[in-house]
This record gives sequence, structure tokens and C-alpha cells, in this order.
Amino acid sequence: MSMPAPPRLLDLAGQSLLRDQASAIAALEVLPMELFPPLFTAAFAGRHSETLKAMVQAWPFPCLPLGALMKEQQPHQETFQAALDGLDVLLAQEVRPSRWKLQVLDLRKNAHQDFWTVWSGTRASMYSLLEPEVAQPTRKKQKVDGCRPRPKPPLAPVEVLIDLCLKESTPDESVAYLIQKVKQRKGLLHLCCKKLKIFAMPMQNIRKILNIVQLDSIQDLEVNCTWKLSTLGKFAPHLGQMANLRRLLLSHIHMSSHSTPAKEEQCIMGHPPVPLPATSTPPELTALSLPRCLKTPLETLSITNCLLSESDLTHLSQHLNVSQLKDLGLSGVSLTNMSPEPLQVLIERASATLQDLDLDECGIMDSQFTDILPALGRCSQLTTFSFCGNPISMAVLENLLRHTIGLSNLSHVLYPAPLESYEDVRGTLHLGRLAQLHARLKQMLQELGRPGMVWFSANPCPHCGDRTFYDPEPILYVTL
Repeated sequence: MSMPAPPRLLDLAGQSLLRDQASAIAALEVLPMELFPPLFTAAFAGRHSETLKAMVQAWPFPCLPLGALMKEQQPHQETFQAALDGLDVLLAQEVRPSRWKLQVLDLRKNAHQDFWTVWSGTRASMYSLLEPEVAQPTRKKQKVDGCRPRPKPPLAPVEVLIDLCLKESTPDESVAYLIQKVKQRKGLLHLCCKKLKIFAMPMQNIRKILNIVQLDSIQDLEVNCTWKLSTLGKFAPHLGQMANLRRLLLSHIHMSSHSTPAKEEQCIMGHPPVPLPATSTPPELTALSLPRCLKTPLETLSITNCLLSESDLTHLSQHLNVSQLKDLGLSGVSLTNMSPEPLQVLIERASATLQDLDLDECGIMDSQFTDILPALGRCSQLTTFSFCGNPISMAVLENLLRHTIGLSNLSHVLYPAPLESYEDVRGTLHLGRLAQLHARLKQMLQELGRPGMVWFSANPCPHCGDRTFYDPEPILYVTL
């Protein structure tokens, strides 16, 4: 039986120091920078709140990756608040101490994963963000007669980095305390959020939080709410300020059929609607305003399980900046009764950059699919194309294969079981017939010189509803 490793002298010294709060705080003035991370870890785990406050004020690196530490250890609310209080004490000082280094408090749990273990001087230098700035030699000030002293430069704000998920009626205790501190130190504490997810939080609460977030820091936005698509119009002022947005995911944007326009407006604004003067132009509350709100081109746009009108899709296809669009998803958006032209235009405009295209469960018919094939054939960067759950015939699948065979980057195609593989109108799938049709497609791939391209047939399992993939050599039955 192996014996547990004895505690390191460094750990024992840290534990001994933390037993005497006054001595621990006093020692920070002379503590070598490489000893701060292990001592901070021990203080955080032991809930030494006052020592933590002092350590935040004396932190010798530009970045304090607190989120990574909170991921490893279940944080106590008092401990988290102590760290914020230490930052608050720093910000309250008109003259910042000479040892001030802290510029960023990172609360993201998936950032700087190695910092708390890689703290020694030999490897810590790998983290340029966490290195203290090199001290510059000071120059003696020369007195110049008749010149007034220069005004002090404004204090640089400290950034707090966090990924927000708004899914409750009110923020949790930690986020609420952080928001309170940001409000108190307005201008000195910037709340930056790279990833923002919005679920079931009332619109009035969402807007209150967004009003204190540095919106130009948001790069990844996911909205999954039971709003009507027009509700996005009230979100537009915030969306328009997200100047660095790269990924936008919209899902389930609709409202109950029982909602009246007045109730919807009250839900959006948080109060009953105010009548507009006769000369006023009512605000535009449709998805048509979405492209105008986006100041920079997106890399990912996913609109899933939303109610889109043909005019919505037409406007998106004509006005959305697609110069950098790599990932386009319209899964669950019903296109059955729409003209295929808007989708064709959208795909064609993005054809130079598009890599992943998802048209699952869109109800696309043979005639519509045939019309978009030329646009698909121009997507030179396409690697994955999925269009499961659409009623497509074998003839159209063969036509698709011919149009895309020249796309050298296309490696995976997920297609629905063709109509000919069903036994009856109830959707009973004949696996043997499906195997024959799949073998035909595989033979075509070999004849056309692309045997390595992977084509999978997928349809919902009739028993559980989960998507099932079929490959007849041998037939694989893999439920996802």
C-alpha cells in the first residue's frame, strides 16, 4: 500500500502563516510574487476572508483568475464577497498604491486553468497576461518656472470578466453582489462578458443587467426565450452596441397565441404601453431590424425552432453581412410554404466562407431543394451539411451528390431517409430498402472519385423520437 505524500514545506508554511491573520497581512508587503498563488489558494479554501481582502489589494499580477479557483473549490459566498471587497477597497483610494498591478479580475471558470498549479517562476512566465509589468526606471521631475503641474491622468478601470447565464427571475447571490459593486464603482469597475446566455428572465431584469455590462465585450450571444420574434425589436438597442459579436444563436422565439399586442408590449417594457403621439413613428418590432442592429459580420448565425416569415428570411438574405459567416443553422424553421429564393440568396452570398450548414427539420420539399442546389455547389469551404427530417426523394439526393461532388472540403453529409424507403404514409421505414438506396449513393461516390466522403442517413426513431443514423455496410443502429 502506497503511503500518502507528506505535505510540502511550502504548504505547511502557508498554513502556519494563515493562523495569525495580522502576521499574514503584514507579510504581504515582502512576500515574493511566486508565493502569492499558493497562499491565496490556501486562504480561499480556509475562508480567511480578511486575508483574502488584503491579498487582492496586494496582488502582484495584472490578472487574478478567481473563476478557475472557484471551479476547483466550491466557493463560499462570504469568501467570494471578501475578494470583491478587497477590490472595492483598492478602487476607493484616490491615490493607488505603488504596488498596484491588478487590472483584470477573471471570474470565468474555464479561463487560465493552469495558473493555480503552474505558479513557479520558471513556468509562470508563459502567462503574459499574468506577469507583472516590468518596472521602468523613474526619472527625476525637472521644475520649470511658470508651468503648472500637469493634471493627474484618470484612473484606469479594473475589468471583471464573467460569462453570464440569465435564466432565473433574479440573479443569484454572487452575481447580485457583483452587480451592486459595479454600480457603486461606476466608471472604475467595468463588467465585461464574452459569453451571454438569456433564458427565462423577465425582459425588464435583462435590460437592467445589460445596462451595466460593457456590451462591446460580448462575442457570443444565445437567446432561448418564449418571446415573439418581434420582441427582439426591444432588444435592438443593446444588440446594436455589441460591436464585437461573432456568434448569435436564437431559439424558440415566439409567444403564446393568447398574448395580445398590449400584453406583449407590457412584457417587453415592464409596464403598460404608453400611447404614442399621432406624429410619432412606432418602433419597429420585427426581425427585419436584426441585420441593421449587427454592426460587424457574424461567424455563426443559428436561428432554430423559431417562427420566421418569408419577409423575415428575405430581409436576412439581402441585408445580413455574411462576409465572415462560417456556420449557418436554420434547424426547425418551417420553410415548407416559402419561396426557396431567400434561402438560395443567403447561401449564395455566404458561399465563399460557409463551412457548416444545418437545415434539419425545415420541411423542405423536392422542388425547393432543387432550386438551392446551384448555390450549395458554390460553397467551396463547406465541410458539413445536415438536412435531416426533410421529405426528399432519391432523385434529388442523387442530384445533390452531383452538385457537391466537386467540393473538396465537404466530408460529412447527413441526409434524411429518402421517400422511397418508407413502406406507408405512417412513416414506417423499410431498412432493407434504405440499405439499397444508401448503397446506390455510395456507389456513385466511388464512381465519381470521392469514396472517402461520409454520407449518413438519419431519421427520428419511431419508438423514442431520438435521431437514429443508418449505414447499411453493415447497418448501424446508433441512437444519439
